Amino acid sequence: MRGKADRQGKMFFAIDLEGRVRPDHPLRAIKATVDRILAGMTDAFAAAYSGTGRPSVPPERLLKALLLMALYSVRSERQLAERIDTDLLFRWFLDMDPAEPAFDPTTFTRNRPRLDAHGLTAAFFDAVLREAIAAGLCSGDHFSVDGTLIESYASIKSFRPAGQHDRDKDAGPDAGQHDRDKDAGPDAGPDAGPDAGPDDSNAFKPRNAEVDFHGQRRTNATHRSGTDPEARLFRKGLGKEAKLCHMGHAVAENRHGLVMSVAVTEATGTAEREAALAMLDRLGERHGVRPKTLGTDKGFDSGPFYLELEARGVEPHGAMAKPPRDPERVRRDQRTGVEARVRMKERLATDGYRLSQKCRKKVEECFGWIKTVGGLARSRLVGRWKIRQQMELAAAAYNLIRMRKLRAA
Repeated sequence: MRGKADRQGKMFFAIDLEGRVRPDHPLRAIKATVDRILAGMTDAFAAAYSGTGRPSVPPERLLKALLLMALYSVRSERQLAERIDTDLLFRWFLDMDPAEPAFDPTTFTRNRPRLDAHGLTAAFFDAVLREAIAAGLCSGDHFSVDGTLIESYASIKSFRPAGQHDRDKDAGPDAGQHDRDKDAGPDAGPDAGPDAGPDDSNAFKPRNAEVDFHGQRRTNATHRSGTDPEARLFRKGLGKEAKLCHMGHAVAENRHGLVMSVAVTEATGTAEREAALAMLDRLGERHGVRPKTLGTDKGFDSGPFYLELEARGVEPHGAMAKPPRDPERVRRDQRTGVEARVRMKERLATDGYRLSQKCRKKVEECFGWIKTVGGLARSRLVGRWKIRQQMELAAAAYNLIRMRKLRAA
């Protein structure tokens, strides 16, 4: 018999969220781990909030919601709020009642500075890492490091001479139009321009007008983006296009590819080496982890960098961009760096080096997930500290997924 839809609304109903999530759902194991970690961060949360005033959205719920953004590739906080409002799985993960209204997306905007001031996203990432170390899932000896470009939220058209942004800001929004009208002559209308005609006053004028940069020399020393001033024009290698971007960094252990440390810096030619040393120092201070070997690619091939690693008791396993010079034929102040590269060349024939370079691909897998699934291929935020928060949470989400699979194996 043909069934009919009952359009009469029910006066009372009950929804069991726990029963609607299947027992083998991947989020179950992740939720249990996250809830245990957040329960241990109660003192840190209490220090970040006042003891008086109106109750806020629980910080545990905010962090779990940001995790859902990375796990399910949600594009924006507004879309996340819509998913929370309609998706029972999201409500179950956030411990929300089915009838409870979803919080406003601006809640993230208001609380993001608080999370940064008290280092709560970094503390959450460290807590996830401690869980992995305690479970014996991380190597304590062999690590890899790499960097990747995070495309800025800003358009390349916003990259203009530094003084021009200030002049436009002081002159107001109609300053450019005034200059165009002046150049067009006293009889020109408000829409006059280089292509304006007598009948185009009502013509379509796109907001994203075409711009020709050919023949212009644009450098970070003379230009900056008006949308994202911290972004820098950078290209990954020869033959690659230059983009406005930031640089993300990660250290991964070689056993299972878990992310041990992350950083976001300005995109420069030395940022990868500087960030690698800073992340290794942070690992030692926060977790007592001191690697024995560190695998790198050709971008890290530098004598002073190898010397810094050796001073920390770390044996470099780096790919070499070019053969080292003869130490006897360089200046005395460069000799120690050249000798470090000579020692690196001698390690190229060892089994340890070959194994380290093979395992180094795992850190690139982590970047692939963080950028494609975690949403960091192009930042949706302006401000390097916000991008760092996003990367810490994306790396924590990646580790949680890996830990669930490793524990189930």
